Amino acid sequence: MDKAILSEKIKSKSAELGFLSCGISKVAFLEEEAQHLEDWLKNGYHGKMNYMENHFDKRLNPALLVDGAKSVISVLLNYFPEKDLFENKGLKISKYAYGTDYHFVIKDKLKDLLKFIEAEVGAEVSSRVFTDSAPVMDKAWAERAGLGWVGKNGNLLSKQVGSFFFIGEIILDVDLEYDLPVSDHCGSCTKCLDACPTEAIIQPNVVDGSKCISYLTIELKDEILPKEFSGKMDDWVFGCDICQDVCPWNRFSIKHSVDAFKPHDKLAGIDLADLSQDVFNELFKLSAIKRTKFKGLKRNIEFVKEVE
Repeated sequence: MDKAILSEKIKSKSAELGFLSCGISKVAFLEEEAQHLEDWLKNGYHGKMNYMENHFDKRLNPALLVDGAKSVISVLLNYFPEKDLFENKGLKISKYAYGTDYHFVIKDKLKDLLKFIEAEVGAEVSSRVFTDSAPVMDKAWAERAGLGWVGKNGNLLSKQVGSFFFIGEIILDVDLEYDLPVSDHCGSCTKCLDACPTEAIIQPNVVDGSKCISYLTIELKDEILPKEFSGKMDDWVFGCDICQDVCPWNRFSIKHSVDAFKPHDKLAGIDLADLSQDVFNELFKLSAIKRTKFKGLKRNIEFVKEVE
């Protein structure tokens, strides 16, 4: 099949599956990102996420993940909720965690897309699907595929839909028609840098992950959070949306239509300060919040409540 025709069919199918957008880039070594990643690790911006030091070469070269890899198909899946459930409450959790863990949702959709591709190609292809669960620099590939640009807050931004979306990829050994990157549209805006309460955004496009509230409330497994962040958490107990909420491009965010991302019926009425193990199990059975476990979430809640 003509690669241009196949590429258009893939994009059409991705839309049918509910993806916000789809772009395709040519497999290559990420030379520019290699230096950035090396510097980021040397500066210790990964904190205690030691796994970030592993598979350095694989992070930069998809050909080491899939034999004969030629193309990276990048997709975006919207998670912007109909309502900010914690806007007028004390303790807050990130919007991305309201519903079912995105890893399951995106991977199922990507597998369906891959089945479609194999049917169109007429043969099994060498491939793998990814979503934030393997050494793949998803934002770099989405940027190369023209789905947006990496903004000053380190997130992928889109003029059309903002940044409240997940990114997933299929790396495969099929030659396709490739998209062109878009230009950076952050301009002179510094809203994300100015708003970050822990000053995690060191400079435009450089985020000290060890200071990021999302890292502190999710990735950091210490029994007690560092005292230096006392009073600086802005009441976030799982993740953080500050740098996205203040981004002007997110005025174009639209509510998602993914049933799996709809919040539990009881989530809007819950007081996180009084959360019990049983309620945690009920509300977050399928949620990404399970990553912290009940103990971790209570740690975060108690740390934030200490300064009230």
